[in-house]
Amino acid sequence: MSGQREQLPLGLDTPKRRRNRSKEEIILLMLCALSIPSIFPFGIVRLLQHNWVLAAVDLAIVAGMVCVFLYVLNTGRVRWASILVTIFYSSGMLAVIFIKGAPLVYWVYPTMIAAYFMLKAHEALLINTVSLIAMLFALYGQMELLNLSSIAITIILINLFSTIFSYRTNLQHKELNQQAEHDFLTGVGNRRSLDRCLAKLSDPRKTYPESCLLLFDLDHFKKVNDQFGHIIGDQVLVKLCNLIATRIRNTDSVFRYGGEEFVVIAVGANLTAATRLAEELRALVEVTPLIENFSITVSIGVAKITPSETAASWFQRADAMLYEAKQAGRNTVRVAAEKN
Repeated sequence: MSGQREQLPLGLDTPKRRRNRSKEEIILLMLCALSIPSIFPFGIVRLLQHNWVLAAVDLAIVAGMVCVFLYVLNTGRVRWASILVTIFYSSGMLAVIFIKGAPLVYWVYPTMIAAYFMLKAHEALLINTVSLIAMLFALYGQMELLNLSSIAITIILINLFSTIFSYRTNLQHKELNQQAEHDFLTGVGNRRSLDRCLAKLSDPRKTYPESCLLLFDLDHFKKVNDQFGHIIGDQVLVKLCNLIATRIRNTDSVFRYGGEEFVVIAVGANLTAATRLAEELRALVEVTPLIENFSITVSIGVAKITPSETAASWFQRADAMLYEAKQAGRNTVRVAAEKN
């Protein structure tokens, strides 16, 4: 309980820690970082050759990449930045082909493949299809039809294979996330997914609906394991999670914090609604025979997140209320006062 725990949920014991970057951020930053030194020398050489138009295209791409790199590095926002980079990159590639024609068509291949690293498969496919049509229009009449057809077919195949690979990778990623973020016994979210949810809702850069945290602890659960064995104890935990799932909303989430402790995050619920939910869940557990001829009860601590509050502070206030509920005799709910 509060004051007795050795650690908080994963990652919550260092609220001022350096923010972990998402894989989307890392990929976009890496692509920009690789593109800048790759394209910049061409711009310089073309300036020295007085090839002003191509030099302007190259340096414009570099400038755009630098701006996007700094923006993503400082904000962590990648969604529209990824779309902008892809469109900007593709436009630069088309501009080079329109100016120089067939000799620079090889830039199409890395440009189109890069789109699948930054965007969803259908978005990359759409942008690349438009680019392909524009490229064929630019090259028509400059190349033999057979050669132009060969280039078009290879580009289509690259996009087809990239789309298939992207979908397969996303499916595997979802399956791995499902396994990595769910408790193996109860099927609810585990401490990793709890940490991610709390960090998301306490992110000062974004605005979310008011939310409340309900921290559960099964009363005297050690007696259940001692008297009935751990197999029956595990069955009680599974039944408890199933029982909670029958009462909470689709927008609420359940997590196993550890052992016999669970967390419900009620998104969009004010403190009054969360308190009512906690009382209903407490009463529901009390009257439900999770074990025949043996009473199971829970104690619950409730806290509402406040503006600019860290995930650690939010969890600690709910933990303190759970400790008070235990001290008050168990099978009760305690609610943290709403902070201004």
